[in-house]
Amino acid sequence: MSSEVQRAPPAQDHLSVQASDLEKPQHQAHEHDDSAGATFEVNQDELPPGYFKSPFFIGTMLALGTGLLAGVAGFGYAAPVLTLINNDIGPDPNIIWVALSYTLTSACTLATIGRVTDIFGRRWVFVGGAVLGIIGSIISATATSVSMLIGGTTIIGIAAATQLSYYYVMAEIVPMQWRFAGNAFCYCFQIPSSGLAPAISNSLILHTRVGWRGMYYILIAINGFSFLCWFFFYHPPTFHMKHRNASAWKYIKNFDYVGTALFTGGLLVLMLGLNWGGTVHPWKSAYVIASIVCGAVALIIFTLWEIFMNLKEPLVQMELFENRAWLLSTILSGIGASLYYALAVVWPSMVAILYSDPTNPMYGPWLASLIGLFIVVGEILAGFLGKPLKHIKLQCIITTTIAGVFFACTATCGPDSKVTAGVLVSLGAFFIGWTESLAITLLTMAATDQNNLGSASGLAGSIRFLISSIASTVYNVILNNRLATTIPEKVPPALTGAGLPATSVAKVITGLTTGKFEDNIPGLTPEILAVGTRAFQVANAAAYKTVFLSTIAFTGIAILCTVGLPRGLDGLLTGRVITTLHAGRDEKRMIGESRAEPAPKTVQEA
Repeated sequence: MSSEVQRAPPAQDHLSVQASDLEKPQHQAHEHDDSAGATFEVNQDELPPGYFKSPFFIGTMLALGTGLLAGVAGFGYAAPVLTLINNDIGPDPNIIWVALSYTLTSACTLATIGRVTDIFGRRWVFVGGAVLGIIGSIISATATSVSMLIGGTTIIGIAAATQLSYYYVMAEIVPMQWRFAGNAFCYCFQIPSSGLAPAISNSLILHTRVGWRGMYYILIAINGFSFLCWFFFYHPPTFHMKHRNASAWKYIKNFDYVGTALFTGGLLVLMLGLNWGGTVHPWKSAYVIASIVCGAVALIIFTLWEIFMNLKEPLVQMELFENRAWLLSTILSGIGASLYYALAVVWPSMVAILYSDPTNPMYGPWLASLIGLFIVVGEILAGFLGKPLKHIKLQCIITTTIAGVFFACTATCGPDSKVTAGVLVSLGAFFIGWTESLAITLLTMAATDQNNLGSASGLAGSIRFLISSIASTVYNVILNNRLATTIPEKVPPALTGAGLPATSVAKVITGLTTGKFEDNIPGLTPEILAVGTRAFQVANAAAYKTVFLSTIAFTGIAILCTVGLPRGLDGLLTGRVITTLHAGRDEKRMIGESRAEPAPKTVQEA
């Protein structure tokens, strides 16, 4: 036998458990492909009795949960209070890059991390991710300028790419039938990082001496704990276990560097253009147009490169795009994430303008937390109830449809509909969270080659971020375009009708928009300001109405994806465990086994 591992044929083809209409694209293994994930695959009833009670397994699950907590909080804590941070260490017009740097670095590194860890092993990449999280949090906590904070957040974003990869690390170490519940366990850690992020960030600023820096102190502690769990307890197959006597240099030499550069660079530039448009630069700016065009061209070239070049270690297995279940699940998870990332910006701004309480500075942040909180609750319940309720495809169809109805109905809300708006947006978030939880788990189960789960899931993660960026761009463009119409239509007539001189109208509108009024604006009285504020709220409500109506397009696409999912998805809920953990330095002993027990035979030994 050659030094390369021969892939062990699974007891049953991964998709053969499906109904006849489930498409089964067969992954054509390249001759070079000696990823030996199949060597470590067992059935649930073949695991040692103490496997799931072992400190190694429990510690790994804690590493996944706390890592996800840190990864999400790296964005969730800072995003709601960027203006306040800028007031402290700025002002700097580049403050928006604190959010952009996180999104861009995470999106562009997910696919590469998945592929690299498939080949070389996952342990040290995830340990290193936790270390980067600590470093980035320390830099951010001690930042004395916005530029320094951007640098720290960039490092946090790279770390988050490993931390947001929780779903395939968890997926391969638990039986497939428990992947929904495994993700739900991880989602519980998102409650303080996503569900309550605006409230936590604002409370730190209002009620602590350290102010906004406190959120980064929290991140240092969380990343530190996660690092300890990764380092001491996470022991997946090493490079030696995967490839035996094969040389690591061979894999380094054959790695798809050109494809990685094209994919990473193209995605980075494309998302940069999408996020620049209408914020950093006008849409007609050469920066925006050139970025979008160049990014799209680079991704097209990347696709052609992956298809037509005879690559020994391709970055992406293009056969994935022939897998209907994986592709539709990926798109569905991306649309679910897009509703969170986009509305996590739209809803807080709507709350600040329409529903805030000047006498209670924490009222707005708590109300703004509804989107994140109810999405997480939906994700958790879907994870724990998805398998018992069965009919996974039907669950996706129903929850996506209900979410779309609630989001669309939010368009009926105005300045006097605070309770109705809160209820509708919460229910919409809950059901889209349910859908996203099912979809992100389905894409790991639908991947035909479970031995390269990192590649399939990492690519899905990058696509997910791209879809979110597109949705955010659409929502922001709609909102800004509508505001450019509704404010001139409603506010100036109301102000002049109340007695404000026409020469003061522009100054009052600027004050209403920024929240800062010039001193002694001619003709402005409290009564006139109250009339102008009301008109400003009505104008904004009209713009937000259009934004929520536009969600119909995205939920419509999501519904089509759910309808297109293959039937028989419940058949994927089997007892297969793709990769077993081993006991620390003892590569021959599975966790839970006694030292006297013989290790399972590898393919080579058999």
